[in-house]
Amino acid sequence: MITLDNRSVTMPVGIVRILEVVLSCVCFSLVASVGHNNSSQWAWCMFTWCFCCFMSLFILILECSSLNVKVPISWDDFTTAFAMLAALMMLAASIIYPVFFVCSSCSRPIAATVMSCLCFIAYAVEVGLTRAKPGEISGFLSTVPGLLKVLEAFVACIIFISLTNRYTQYPGLQWCVAVYSLCFIFALLIIIFTICKLLSLCPFPFDKVLTGYNVLAVIMYMTAVVIWPLYSFQGNPRPNPCNHCAWDNLVVVSFMTCVNLIAYIVDTWYSVRLIFFVAPA
Repeated sequence: MITLDNRSVTMPVGIVRILEVVLSCVCFSLVASVGHNNSSQWAWCMFTWCFCCFMSLFILILECSSLNVKVPISWDDFTTAFAMLAALMMLAASIIYPVFFVCSSCSRPIAATVMSCLCFIAYAVEVGLTRAKPGEISGFLSTVPGLLKVLEAFVACIIFISLTNRYTQYPGLQWCVAVYSLCFIFALLIIIFTICKLLSLCPFPFDKVLTGYNVLAVIMYMTAVVIWPLYSFQGNPRPNPCNHCAWDNLVVVSFMTCVNLIAYIVDTWYSVRLIFFVAPA
């Protein structure tokens, strides 16, 4: 039986989600009114706005109808992970779209960029509202290490779409791609197992497995931070002219590798702190 829950749309989180739906809908409506573009950047931005709008509306409908309690997943983990993912996607779209498609006389693209930035802020606020507070009992993805797992997986996706065929020419770059792939798979499995309530199937203590994985990921990413730029830029200067050419993708991968290394270091610090300084004796 469906029962309406008005609190889901009157609470701060519900109000923020309504804003997310409206802002993302305005974004893709404005961009669609300008006209279609065949570039992958345009497709990514449109996908981001449509996907986030649909998912936020989907979450609102399920919570308003109280159907979320019947879904066989960890609902709090799912909504927090989505909010984090949506915030990262909106941030990327808010940067990519103006770089490629906005000019000083383009009123609708400028308006769409502003709406996208506001939507990013709305999702960031939702992450802050749903994130676990100190001393609060909640799911793993609502904690800082859980949110970092979403960040790590998202950054890996940015790395994957920025890869060029150059990595097939050097074993060092192939090692870096292996690092990105292995860490991404493990992070994705943690997210999926958490949402689907399957962490109990792990035959070892989850916190210790997570700490061991984080330490290993830090070591692997430290090698990638050194090896990727070494093999990518040695004897390969930036071509002239280069207007968003393949060389720029090498820079993106280098930068995102550093971002993920920092994320894994912070993640490791939280995991070690949880085991050795917070866990009861």
